[in-house]
Amino acid sequence: MGEDGRYEAVRSRDARFDGEFFFAVATTGIYCRPSCPATTPKRRNVRFYRTAAAAQREGFRACRRCRPDAVPGSADWNARADVVGRAMRLIGDGVVDREGVAGLAARLGYSARQVQRQLNAELGAGPVALARAQRAHTARVLLQTTGLQAAEIAFASGFSSIRQFNDTIREIYAATPSELRVAVPGRTSRFGPVARPAGGTAAGPRTVGGTAAAGGAGAATGEAAGPADGSGPANGSGPGGVPLRLAFRGPYAAAEIFDYLARRAITGVEEMVGERGTRTYRRTLRLPVGVGIAEVDEVVGDGWLECRLFLSDLRDLTTAAQRMRRLFDLDADPYAVVARLGADPVLGRLVAARPGLRSPGAADPHELAVRAVLGQQVSVAAGRRLGDALVTAYGQPLCAPSGTLTHLFPQVAEVAAAELTEIGMPETRRATLRALSVALAEGSIRLDAGADRERTRRDLLALRGIGPWTAGYIRMRALGDPDVLLEGDAAVRAAMRRVGASPADADGWRPWRSYAMHHLWNAPRGEGLL
Repeated sequence: MGEDGRYEAVRSRDARFDGEFFFAVATTGIYCRPSCPATTPKRRNVRFYRTAAAAQREGFRACRRCRPDAVPGSADWNARADVVGRAMRLIGDGVVDREGVAGLAARLGYSARQVQRQLNAELGAGPVALARAQRAHTARVLLQTTGLQAAEIAFASGFSSIRQFNDTIREIYAATPSELRVAVPGRTSRFGPVARPAGGTAAGPRTVGGTAAAGGAGAATGEAAGPADGSGPANGSGPGGVPLRLAFRGPYAAAEIFDYLARRAITGVEEMVGERGTRTYRRTLRLPVGVGIAEVDEVVGDGWLECRLFLSDLRDLTTAAQRMRRLFDLDADPYAVVARLGADPVLGRLVAARPGLRSPGAADPHELAVRAVLGQQVSVAAGRRLGDALVTAYGQPLCAPSGTLTHLFPQVAEVAAAELTEIGMPETRRATLRALSVALAEGSIRLDAGADRERTRRDLLALRGIGPWTAGYIRMRALGDPDVLLEGDAAVRAAMRRVGASPADADGWRPWRSYAMHHLWNAPRGEGLL
C-alpha cells in the first residue's frame, strides 16, 4: 500500500489497518493508529511509519485518545520467515530486555550490527528502540491497573533506572507517570489495552515470601496472592491480577477457538469454566522469571478479549501477554485470509459460515511439542488422557491449587531423563518423546519465537518417530506458521472428501493453509456442501 492508500485508510478510520502502520501529524507532534476518531489532519502534515517505535524515534508522542500502543501486532511478523519477522517475534517475547541486542542477534544467527541495520532499513527503528516502545507500553498497563509504586513499575517493565523510566514516559505520552496513572480509559472504550480491575479499583500486589505477586484474591481480600516459596500464584481465581484487553482486528470466532482449547485441556494445567458463550479459559504458565496463571474470557469486547494475569513476578508481564496473544492468534489478519480463502470455490462457503476463525498457537512451545508426540496416531481424547498422566507423574505442583489448576507442565529436561513408564504408550513412542525432550533441553532444536521454521521442520523430521504430521503440527502451533496443511491428517482428508476438495486445491490456499485446515476441521459432518 502506498502513502495515498494509507491516507485514505486514515480518512475512513479503517480499523483493518490498526497495527499495520501508524501515522503522525507534524503540526501536533502526535502519532496515531489509522482508526483514530480525531479530526483527520491535512495530507501535507501527515507522516507514515511501520512501527510505533519509528514514530517515537522521530519525536512524536502517543495519542491519548486512540492509544496507538495498544493495537494488535502486524500479521506480517507471523507470516514472515525472514530475519526481520523473526526479530520482531523475539522482541515481542521480551528477548532484548532479558538478553540484550547481543542475545537477540545470537538467536537469529546474525551479528548485532546486521540486525540493527536490517531493522532500521525496513522499520525505521532498531531493536533497542522497539524494545523501549514495548517497555513503555508495559509500564502504562501497570500504572493503570496496579497499585505498585512507580519505582517498582520502572524495574518490572524492564527499565534500568527510574530516571530512564520517567524520561521515557514523558517523551512518549507527554505526561508524568502520576498523570498517566489517572488517565485510565473507560470500560466501554475500544481504545486501550487495559480494563479496570473488578470493583473499579487497582488490584495492587502483595509481597509474600519476598515475591511480588500481582493479583490473586489476596489483592482484594488480604489473603496471600502468591506462594511462600515464589513458585507460583497461590490463588489465581477471583478478582484481581493485571487486567488486560488483548486487542485483535476484524471478526473473531471465539466459540470455535474456545471449543478447540476445551477439547484439549489437560487436567491440572488448564481448565474451562462456565457455559458455552460465557466461558473462561484458565491455565498455568512457566515464565522466564517466575510463574503465573492466565484467564481469558470468551465474551468478546469491541475488538478485544478480556484477560487477567496473576504473576509471581511482574517482570514477566510482557512475555505472558504475548504468549496468550499467540495462543489465541490475536495478531492474525482475517481480512487477508478471507480475501484468499473466501474466493475459493470449495472453501468459500466454509469461510462465510465462520468469519474470524483463527489458528490457535501455543502458550508454551516446548509443552506443545511434547503434547504433539502424545497425540500421535490417537484420538484427541486419548492424547488428552496421556497428557493428564504425564502431568500427574512429572508436573511441578503449585504451592496451592487455584480451582482445578494444580500443576505446571513438566519441563523437557525432566521428561528427557524419565522412564515414562507411568504413561500408557508403547516404548517406541516413549523413546521418541525422550529424544525430542533431549533435543529441546539441549537447544539443538529451537522453538522460540524467532526460530527458523524450515530448519526446525528438518531437525524434527531427523528424529526417529517424528513424521510430517507431528513436525507440521508443531510448526503450525508452536511456531505460529499460518501456512501448514497436515495432508496426512485423517480428519482433514475426511473433511476434504465431504466438501469436494482435493489435495491439488491446497496450492490455491497459500499462504493461509493453516486457516484452511481449521475451516475443514470445522466443516459440517452431514451431507456434502456442494
